[in-house]
Amino acid sequence: MTHILSIDQGTTSTRAIVFDAAMRPAFSAQEEFAQHFPASGWVEHDPEDLWQTTVATCRAALDQGGLAPSDIAAIGITNQRETTVVWDRKTGKAIHNAIVWQDRRTADLCARLKAAGHEPMVTARTGLLLDPYFSGTKLSWILDHVDGARARAAAGDLLFGTVDSYLIWRLTGGDVHATDATNAARTMLYDIHQGTWSAEICELLDIPLAMLPDVRDSAADFGSATADLFGAPIPIRGVAGDQQAATIGQACFEPGMLKSTYGTGCFALLNTGASPVASSNRLLTTIAYQLEGRPTYALEGSIFIAGAVVQWLRDGLGIIDSAFQSQALAETADPEQDLILVPAFTGLGAPYWQPDCRGAVFGLTRGTGPAEFARAALESVGFQTRDLWQAMTADWPGGAGGGVLRVDGGMTASDWTMQFLADILDAPVDRPEITETTALGAAWLAGMRSGVYPGQAEFAATWALERRFEPAMDSALRDRRYARWQQAVAAAMTVV
Repeated sequence: MTHILSIDQGTTSTRAIVFDAAMRPAFSAQEEFAQHFPASGWVEHDPEDLWQTTVATCRAALDQGGLAPSDIAAIGITNQRETTVVWDRKTGKAIHNAIVWQDRRTADLCARLKAAGHEPMVTARTGLLLDPYFSGTKLSWILDHVDGARARAAAGDLLFGTVDSYLIWRLTGGDVHATDATNAARTMLYDIHQGTWSAEICELLDIPLAMLPDVRDSAADFGSATADLFGAPIPIRGVAGDQQAATIGQACFEPGMLKSTYGTGCFALLNTGASPVASSNRLLTTIAYQLEGRPTYALEGSIFIAGAVVQWLRDGLGIIDSAFQSQALAETADPEQDLILVPAFTGLGAPYWQPDCRGAVFGLTRGTGPAEFARAALESVGFQTRDLWQAMTADWPGGAGGGVLRVDGGMTASDWTMQFLADILDAPVDRPEITETTALGAAWLAGMRSGVYPGQAEFAATWALERRFEPAMDSALRDRRYARWQQAVAAAMTVV
């Protein structure tokens, strides 16, 4: 039993990766699933898609390696955060599609709560802002809009969970209703200082406490996957939200260390140690991980659209057939054109927090074509990261990340994008040998808890650099281009 099965349930696909005894990815499988957009700014998933792709990819990864359940010491789970599922306690059937973290349908509710003066209390308890990004108002919306849901919830017939909780419930055959502290911290219902669900916020949103899962450490006993799924029971021993799992996978265990993950969105987390740090620049205070009952805190900046902008080039505009083509197309762009794309397709995240803002393009000419759109799309990720970098540097004495950014996620495979990132930040960007750090973080939690993998110090010593990107852009050009970005964002926010 020297292998760990890591489930990485993401926003657009589900992956299962088997890590070997040396914590290296050995076998994997991945499946995309449908995205549902029932109205402008609304994003949903069918929970059955999340479940079916989880089971299918796990089986495929095990089959690929010719592995039996007896070869797997434990399962680790990492997941898209904030996405909200409500299901029937008896049947396990969801009463509504999952409302995805990107969804903005509760913007008006958040605005009313702000106008009523509730945001300071919410921020003091949770470290979060009153924004539709988080699970609390999504859950309230489901209870308000599904016939009979509030009565059923009050009667104890319904359960709530983020995706990790839903998968744990299904994997264990309904035996375990639990989450970990990192996922709980993203619901806007959890007091990150007291380590309990906030009765005050739940009362504000009319959410019965009985709906909420048990909150455990990130490395803990979450029950076992039932024998009918994989041939024999397999214990679940590690759980963390995807961005916290990536922070762990990047071995950002020391205060001041910073990582940024480029998946559907982009999320930068700065380890602040045992003490939470309140941001003066509209960043979030959250839990990076919790081990042996002790939380480690972080400052987080959230960008809603990163890799999703490349999907838009493919699926929305049809100018590329695959994500890998975006770099080659961008490299052919006319250097004389300065196209700026503000990808606020589902609003703007940190540090702006403008849920009603929508995407905009500036600098169009008759010569603008697919290549210029591709370049502007990739550059938008770098510009948004600089927004976060500057906010974190202002909040953290000594500078964010010690002046170095560790990166991971699918977009980091693009050398062109990473070089632009280093250029616009004016800071080194470090890409590790293992870029699947989200799945690695979940695997390490499960493996460490199971005694298969080493502790923090030994794990951190295994982190290895694949390539460092050094800034090479002229400082005057860097300042001019970033100023253009700031002008474009300001203009986009004036149109609602």
